[in-house]
Amino acid sequence: MKIINAEGAPKAIGPYSHAVAVDGIIFCSGQIPLNPATMEIVAGGIEAQTRQVLSNVSTVLAEAGARPTDVAKTTIFLTDMKDFPAVNQLYGDFFGDHKPARSTVAVAGLPMGALVEIECLVVTK
Repeated sequence: MKIINAEGAPKAIGPYSHAVAVDGIIFCSGQIPLNPATMEIVAGGIEAQTRQVLSNVSTVLAEAGARPTDVAKTTIFLTDMKDFPAVNQLYGDFFGDHKPARSTVAVAGLPMGALVEIECLVVTK
């Protein structure tokens, strides 16, 4: 098992790693829209937050030696399903023609008041 902590991603706000790699599978912790420099939630609503989350996911993937096209499964957590269309558009732009399996769930709340969180499972073999 290899623990992965990405230098350019926001520091973990709890006792967890950005990702853990086991036999060609990378389990990425959920990313919230923290600016890595300030460790604060980005301003600007769901679109700005989703862009930051995807940027953080990309940074963790790169540190793990993976790309978005290696992602097999994602889970999106939203505090308001009204935000689904905006998140879906930005998510689609991020992955392009690659379409990982995905679940999207509404939750009562996310850490630090985030509107969106995304976790992923990556296969590199």
